[in-house]
Formats: sequence, structure tokens, C-alpha cells
Amino acid sequence: MLVNQVVRPLTKTESVFFLCVSILINAIGNALTVCLNLGSAMWTASSANLSYFIHVRLDLILIGFGTVIIVINCCLRHRVDWGRIAKNFIFMIPFSLLVQVFADAFSRWQIQGLSLGVRIGLDLFGIVLIGMAVSIYQRVNVILHPNDDFMQTLRFDYCHGNAALAMWASYIPPAIVLVVAVIGTRQILAINIGTAFSLALQGSLVGWSDKLVFPRLKHQL
Repeated sequence: MLVNQVVRPLTKTESVFFLCVSILINAIGNALTVCLNLGSAMWTASSANLSYFIHVRLDLILIGFGTVIIVINCCLRHRVDWGRIAKNFIFMIPFSLLVQVFADAFSRWQIQGLSLGVRIGLDLFGIVLIGMAVSIYQRVNVILHPNDDFMQTLRFDYCHGNAALAMWASYIPPAIVLVVAVIGTRQILAINIGTAFSLALQGSLVGWSDKLVFPRLKHQL
């Protein structure tokens, strides 16, 4: 936290506050994009299609998907770090449940019935919210979602620090699941303008949020 131009470590209360805010914002953003079906971030789009394919609630799919990624992370790191795994679950479970809660609420409010222009705007706003949330919890640097942990592992252990290469490599599992689900249902959900917007600008959105959203919150070591 920046105080009088001096960066000091976050207190436990501050860390919990910022993490809760980031999880809430992240869940709202993802729920908006899922409900509107105009394009979600890659992981969420893949989960939405798998949910439709096997008729399982989205929150359970997100938790199951995250659990599989935790196992993959352990294999990639060649060790089981129980503390890290616990932190992954602390992030993933409330996030997944909140996505379902907000998606159900948005459906009840019938936002799908709004005009196309408004729906596109809301979908893109959802992607922006996701970028804001990622910025906040990466700066707090206490716990990560398994998907983000996966990308970090790929970046530093396999991609020589190349963030762009690691990002694209991290999309391989959700892409495989997406293809299987689309083949099984002959329909494609949550892949649209919002997905392209996310793929093109996710990194920039995080960078902008670092400067504009809680600007006094600095990256914790």
C-alpha cells in the first residue's frame, strides 16, 4: 500500500478486504458474460459449454475444472504443495459459487431481453470487470485461482518468463474441453465478441487497472 509515497506491506485486514472485493468483482463480470452469451473469457466460456453438454450446474463445473487444474499444476511442478492447494481452493470455491448466484440473478432480471447494443455493452463491461479483479488479486499476491496459478507455472517453469506464450499455452485445456462440448451438443455458447475482446485486451485491461483501480495498492512481494 502506498502511503506518503512509501510502499508498505498490506495488513491482514487489508489483504482480506482486497481479496474479497476482487473475488466479488470477478464473479459479477464472469456471470454477466455467461448470462448474456455474447462472449466470455476463455476459461468461463469452456465451462459454460461443458455445463450445457453434461447438464451440471456451472458452479460445480468451475470447481471441478479448477480441481483438475490443481492436479495438473502439481504434475507440472513435480511436487504437492498443500499450502498452495489450500489457497487455490480458498479462492476458487467462493468465486465459483458466486458466479452461479449472480448468473441466476441476472437471468431472473431478464437482461437477455435488453437491446443488442446494451447487451454488448454489458458483456464488454463484464470483461473489463474481470481484468480489474485480476489486477487487484495479483497485486495482493496472497492467493490465486488455480487457472492463474497454472499460467504462472507455465510462464516461469516452462516458458522462460514469456507471459504471452504462457497465456496461450494455458488456453490449451479449456480449448480441448470446449471442442469436445461443442461436438457433443452441436452448439457453441459464450463465444462471441466478448471472447475476442478478452483475448485481445485482457493484458492491457489488467495494466490499466493497476493504475486506475485502487492506485495506492502496489504489488506485494
